[in-house]
Amino acid sequence: MQSVMTAPATAIPSDTEAAFEALYRSSRDDVFAYVVGLLRDRSAAEDVTATAFERAYRRASSFDPRRGTRRSWLFGIARNAALDELRRRKRTTVLTDEPVADERSADESAEVAIRRASLRAAMAKLSARERELVALKFFAGLSTAEIANVLAVGERAAAMRVHRTIEKLRRACDEAR
Repeated sequence: MQSVMTAPATAIPSDTEAAFEALYRSSRDDVFAYVVGLLRDRSAAEDVTATAFERAYRRASSFDPRRGTRRSWLFGIARNAALDELRRRKRTTVLTDEPVADERSADESAEVAIRRASLRAAMAKLSARERELVALKFFAGLSTAEIANVLAVGERAAAMRVHRTIEKLRRACDEAR
C-alpha cells in the first residue's frame, strides 16, 4: 500500500492581516525609536513596543481612516503603552550607559562628545511633553500631520508646538556650550 504525503494547507492572510503586517514592517523601527526616546530604557522599550503592536493587532477593527493614518493610529497606541509604563514605574529612567563610540579622530570624538553632552543637558531642561514632541518628530520621524493625530490636536497647533520646542532646544543647546 502506498501512501501519498501532502503538505498542510497554509492559510492565506486576510486583507486585515496583510495590512497589519505591512504596518508592522514599515513602522517597527520608528515605534521602537520613539518609545526608547520616551522611556530611555532599551529593554523596557522592547517590551512596550511589543505591547503596542499586540494592542494594535487586537484593536485593528477599531481603526477609523477618517481620524488619520494607520501609522498615526499606531503611534497613539504606542504612546499610551509608553505612558502606562511610565505610570507603572512612577519615575523617569536615567541614561546610564554612554553609546559606544565608533572609530574617529580624537578631535571628532571630542566634538561629538561635547555636542552629545550639550544635547543631553538641553533635553533635560525640556518638559515631558516637549521631550515627547522631540521623540515623535526626530526619533519616530512622524510628519506634523501624524503628530497632530497622535496628540489629538490640530495640525497647526502641532506645528506650533514642535516649532517652539525645537527653538527652546536650540537655545538650551547654545547655552550648554
